Order: sequence, then C-alpha cells, then structure tokens
Amino acid sequence: MRSASRLSALITAIAVSLFLQTGYSLLFSPDPRAFPVTASSFPVFHIGEISLSSWTLITIAVALTVMILLQLFVTRHKAGKAMLVVSEDVKGAYLMGIKVNSIVSMTFAIGSALAAIAAALFIVSYPQITPYMGAMPGIKAFIAAVLGGIGLIPGAMLGGFLLGLIETMTRAYIPSSFSQLSEGVVFIVLILVLLLKPAGMLGKSEREKV
Repeated sequence: MRSASRLSALITAIAVSLFLQTGYSLLFSPDPRAFPVTASSFPVFHIGEISLSSWTLITIAVALTVMILLQLFVTRHKAGKAMLVVSEDVKGAYLMGIKVNSIVSMTFAIGSALAAIAAALFIVSYPQITPYMGAMPGIKAFIAAVLGGIGLIPGAMLGGFLLGLIETMTRAYIPSSFSQLSEGVVFIVLILVLLLKPAGMLGKSEREKV
C-alpha cells in the first residue's frame, strides 16, 4: 500500500476498521457494555446559566496539548520533518538517506497512540460502549481534516471546531424530531468543501502537469 494512491489507502483503512469492529462482535459480543468511568462522575461548574463539566475542560486541555506537541514535533524535530518528506516523496526520502521503514513504523505508532487518546476522551462521555461507536466520530474526523486541509494539523483543529459548531447550531435550530438531520448536514458540508475548495480552508491548491 505504500506506493498506492491516497484513495486506495483510505479505502483500505475503512476496510480494516470494519474488519476489526465485526471481528470483535463475532469473538465477544455486539451488545453494549458499561464503562466504569463516566463524565457524570466529574464535578460540574456553573457560570451564570452555563453548566460546564470538568471533564469537558479536561478534554479540551488534553486535545490542545496533544495538537500543540504534535505540531512542534512535525515542524521542529528531525524525525517529524522526515515524516513530512516521506509523505510527499518516498523515493526522494530514500535518496536523502531517510530510513523510510523506520519512519513509517513510527508514524503508525504515533497515529495509534493519538487514536487511543481520542478514544479514551470520547468514551467517558457515554455510559455504554459498543464495537461500532467509533465509526461516526472517525468519519467526522476525516471530514474535519478535509474541511481544514489534509495534512495540516492547525487545519484539522479549525475544521473540527467549525464542524462541531455547525452540528451544534443545526441541533439547536431544528425541531427535536429532526435531530438526526445534523448528521446529514456534516456530509453536506463535506460535499460543498470538495466542490468549492478541495484543498480545504488552510490548504493550497496545486497544479500538476500531466
């Protein structure tokens, strides 16, 4: 898959995700299970008419810290810069003396660790967990990355914030009987971005001679 197109890699990633979810359901059980720690067990702060859970503050703090550290690693550290080179041109990375196999393994390890952190922050907000509960957040994360600009950490952060704002506003201003429409709005946003600005808000369009 290393020499395959990004679309092929994306389709393969989705296929592997479905394989793991279905495999877990077959080996264990698809039934929901209780998670020992929930967001309701954390204290709630009241600021006027606004109620804010301390777990929400923890989630924001952890997410910002991880994104800042990742951005610094990619832009300042030698290994992070090597990751960018490998993602752009594998053959060029070989010619520069970069250990491509090691960089790919490191990238996979970092991505897995970030996914684990995101999952830990996400599941605490729900009293029950299922093998398929990460499917929609994964799709929304991809849409946020496209919205901000693929490959740009600040873009992914901006895309995620705007996507959450759009979804919240949709749920606030439509009748509760149509609350599921907020999920559809997410995909409408993706289609509009791909039509109007495929590179994302912070991305730059590139012309390639054929």
